[in-house]
Amino acid sequence: MRTIYIVSIAALTILQLGFNTGCQSGRNHQKHPERPNVILIITDDQGHGDLGYHGNHHIITPALDSLAANSIRFTNFYVSPVCAPTRSSLMTGRYSLRTGVRDTYNGGAIMSADEVTIAEMLKASGYTTGIFGKWHLGDSYPSRPMDQGFDESVIHLSGGMGQVGDITTWFKGDSSYFDPVLWHNGETEPYRGYCSDIFASEAIRFIGEHRDKPFFCYLSFNAPHTPLQVPDEYYRLYKDTDPSAGFENVPMPQMSEKDKEAARKVYAMVTNIDDNIRKLQSKLKELDLVENTILIFMTDNGPQQRRYVSGMRGKKGDIYLGGIRVPFFLSYPSKYEGNRDISNYAAHIDLLPTLAELCSAEVPSDRIIDGRSLEPALRGESWTDERTLFYYWTRKFPEIYNNISLQRGNMKLAGQGDYDADSAAFELFNLALDPFERVNLVKKQASDYRALKAELDAHIAELTQEEHLVNQPLIIAGSPYENPVYLNRNDAAGERGVWRQEDIYAYWNVKILEGNYNIRFKFMEPVPVPGVLRLEANGFILNKENTTETDIIEMKNIDFRTMECQLSPFYQSGGKRILPFWVELYKTDDHPNENGTVQLRSWQ
Repeated sequence: MRTIYIVSIAALTILQLGFNTGCQSGRNHQKHPERPNVILIITDDQGHGDLGYHGNHHIITPALDSLAANSIRFTNFYVSPVCAPTRSSLMTGRYSLRTGVRDTYNGGAIMSADEVTIAEMLKASGYTTGIFGKWHLGDSYPSRPMDQGFDESVIHLSGGMGQVGDITTWFKGDSSYFDPVLWHNGETEPYRGYCSDIFASEAIRFIGEHRDKPFFCYLSFNAPHTPLQVPDEYYRLYKDTDPSAGFENVPMPQMSEKDKEAARKVYAMVTNIDDNIRKLQSKLKELDLVENTILIFMTDNGPQQRRYVSGMRGKKGDIYLGGIRVPFFLSYPSKYEGNRDISNYAAHIDLLPTLAELCSAEVPSDRIIDGRSLEPALRGESWTDERTLFYYWTRKFPEIYNNISLQRGNMKLAGQGDYDADSAAFELFNLALDPFERVNLVKKQASDYRALKAELDAHIAELTQEEHLVNQPLIIAGSPYENPVYLNRNDAAGERGVWRQEDIYAYWNVKILEGNYNIRFKFMEPVPVPGVLRLEANGFILNKENTTETDIIEMKNIDFRTMECQLSPFYQSGGKRILPFWVELYKTDDHPNENGTVQLRSWQ
């Protein structure tokens, strides 16, 4: 068990960390090796306006402000409207629909194991790789970080701690961000402290342990995602703040009292992150790694709640700029001068090809890479062509012309209509003249509308027929790489919005390898009696009667032949049909114990 005790107090003044000064002095004596270290920091639901450098006078972010001031800033950097699609794109250089990722849950946040990630690419070039925080691209073999190129992983499950898919923190409720049970290299471990402190501390440890050879550290904070939990010392910094005040010259959404309280907690969580980034920077300086380290900071989408978002329209989930335009700062002192803006349009899909070029790694050549290397822009060149970028998000699968957009150069077409919508359901913006997306040019520039609409149709037709989208990635049970396998609700498909409901139809797309299995079904509450547990898989159904009030039911000694199926369990009692909270499949052939079952884990 790894136990970590962390005490951190927010800085109250803007700290000039001496970071750039150290870089300049190091530049005179440190030889630039062939391959730099890479640290990619991403936060969850932190919008463009959630840092002081972008004009938010309420939030305390001295480390981030200093990093921004001394970095190369991509001022038009775009991501997907929600988190799992963003993370699959930045990991692969491909639009998320190509990878099989189409949603944040509903079984749509599992990335195909056939994808090549940044971690796999860099590991093949001699890098040691680690992830600390949020993965959200599959919780079971073969889609876990440890299956996708990461040598070390300390993560939570699903889209967020305290969510139903994160089976080790869900039952902690309002304290899920504190003293959590996390997954370290595929095994559960209890930790002590606040989640962001833990993830940063583990990343700093990893950096120290691997400082003598190239490393890739992916520090993926789950904050400031809901549930909005934060240590009191940080919340007290904002408890009397009115987050809506003082923005008279910038477009602002109307904020309810609920929005204002959420903003206070978000700002507190971001200030905690800022403290941890300061600690990481200090460690890099201590280890003399600043010069030869690519340090990237970004966020995964816009804010979940209404608050200051640099005057832009929309928030998380929207294809407007408030949902998809995020901070992106890159520091690589030994190679590129900092403190400059790059206004070229760039996106999450550009990370993999950019890091491949900077780290002398090979971009996968057997698939479409939608991104482009940003290296020419880093060394001062400007793009003259008008690149195309595609965005969408709706639950489960893409809904044609609903919350979907295509941008070519400065011109952006946004659809909010039905499949057979005419031009009245679309908006056309010139982002160079209208960065707040207020002026609809569809009627005035009909030819631009038609051209972009045709290109949007082509993108939809291509991406919705991608192999990994049509044939969704499978969870594999019974392999030597993960036994038992836990099926959680984040990865359950079926009805829309499978979450904490009892009476809802769902299934898991799985491949079960041949063998004898014990299966346990965990329910959120003890089930009513009498009742029958039914397990449907391909062409057969297994039934087990139950007369005991219990929240765990077991089926033992089930012989499976290798098969791919939609595994659908439910408990039926009277008129109720109850979906399990999670399902455990344990292959007994390889690891039998005295009674042929796996023991309950401590977190249950």
